Amino acid sequence: MRLLLIEDDEELCDAVALHLRKEGYETDICHSGGDADYYITGFVYDAVILDRMLPEVDGLTLLQKIRKKGIVTPVIMVTAMNGIYDRIDGLDCGADDYLAKPFAVEELQARIRALLRRPRVMENTAVLSYGDASLEPNTCTAICKDKSISLSKREGALFEYFLMNKEQILTREQILSRVWGAEDFVEDGNLDNYIYFLRRRLKALETELCIKTLHGIGYRLERRENAEINKK
Repeated sequence: MRLLLIEDDEELCDAVALHLRKEGYETDICHSGGDADYYITGFVYDAVILDRMLPEVDGLTLLQKIRKKGIVTPVIMVTAMNGIYDRIDGLDCGADDYLAKPFAVEELQARIRALLRRPRVMENTAVLSYGDASLEPNTCTAICKDKSISLSKREGALFEYFLMNKEQILTREQILSRVWGAEDFVEDGNLDNYIYFLRRRLKALETELCIKTLHGIGYRLERRENAEINKK
């Protein structure tokens, strides 16, 4: 699981991040609203721990901004402002939980676990769409116009992850962690094979979508611009 911790108190941030990493969470940190916007929009996280009082862009404004972009990553807002209306403001702006300072790291960890147990919006329940293609997660069926094709469970999980993070760069590590899960060992070539398989499926569907390779970084699902769709 990958977390983003946003806290302007660098000493507190480092201490909390240390505890989270000991619990097995891959944890990125930043100390300002401006940097946080870059991380949240450029990378994929399972949850965000967001301080309300931040330099450059405050936590509430940042939260509203990312929700307007359609980013549904769960957010725990952490702040010393713990009045009833402060909590209401945070929740109304899109926070999933609210934790008052000072707090015990054990309580934060419990809230993270509770948040990650919740079913994700759209995940495994509804059709995911982007461009001219869609996926029915429950049946692993990819659809484009009047064409449909059945995917294997792994292909379906991979396509679902790309659709949930369309136009975002996904690193190899992120994809392996999310699609293959906590398996002890996954050969690196497995991902290459399944990217190849999924590209063939998209080509067979004659969709405008394509998976772009960013060498040394990862992959991105995007729409093929100003080019003819490959025909079967």
